[in-house]
Amino acid sequence: MNITYGLANNYYQVNGVRLHVVESGPEEGPVFLLLHGFPEFWYGWRKQIPYFAALGYRVVVPDQRGYNLSSKPPAIRSYAVEELMRDVIELIKQLGADKVYLAGHDWGAIVAWNLAIFYPQYLHRVIILNVPHPAVMVQTLRKRVDQLRRSWYIFFIQLPWLPEKFVSRANFRFLTRMFRKTSLPGTFSEADLQQYQTAWSQPGSFTAMLNWYRAVRYGRQPNARTSKAPIALPILIIWGAKDAFLHSEMAQKSVKMCANGQ
Repeated sequence: MNITYGLANNYYQVNGVRLHVVESGPEEGPVFLLLHGFPEFWYGWRKQIPYFAALGYRVVVPDQRGYNLSSKPPAIRSYAVEELMRDVIELIKQLGADKVYLAGHDWGAIVAWNLAIFYPQYLHRVIILNVPHPAVMVQTLRKRVDQLRRSWYIFFIQLPWLPEKFVSRANFRFLTRMFRKTSLPGTFSEADLQQYQTAWSQPGSFTAMLNWYRAVRYGRQPNARTSKAPIALPILIIWGAKDAFLHSEMAQKSVKMCANGQ
């Protein structure tokens, strides 16, 4: 018998911030945690939530700090990867789970990679969407000028206030165009884009979202101090071959950083 689960909106106080979290599926099911990237929020997983809930997972999808309805600390240092990982670890503990299944896309995948490297004891297995192992990213940026060109926006975001002013013009027209340009036709409806525009317009949200990029200079950075030992956890990497920002060759190189990867 197929069971349809609704969406529950909950809030969790973790690591000094308040996270808005959407949940679905049976409470007794294994926890499947989905981490969104930039410039998304929980809604980016809207099609996966009911699918995995129907399979019996307790699907948990936070707005990560700085996004949509979650807290938006003003300090750039608050978005260092160590803080982002701690948010997830404390959320896992509050959910009452010893370990979770974890999927991450874009920045959510960077957090997922780092959790797999530094805190594997909290994870059963990990799914990575379109982000290389941190060490592979560093190596590629050093060796391929064309990848540096593809990553131009990371350097642009380091500027104060100008990225916010440029990207937020005309109700974030730059981002909505980017969504359409880098996706298959029909992926985003007008109603979908309105959901994103509302999330981006939350007070303080867009600066907080950009601060994820600005915080790479602090603490345990996503591209530094990674273990040279292969990741023992089962890792599945899913990669769109036409990714506009990252070379697909990094997918195979990342698999080689995993003892049990595909």
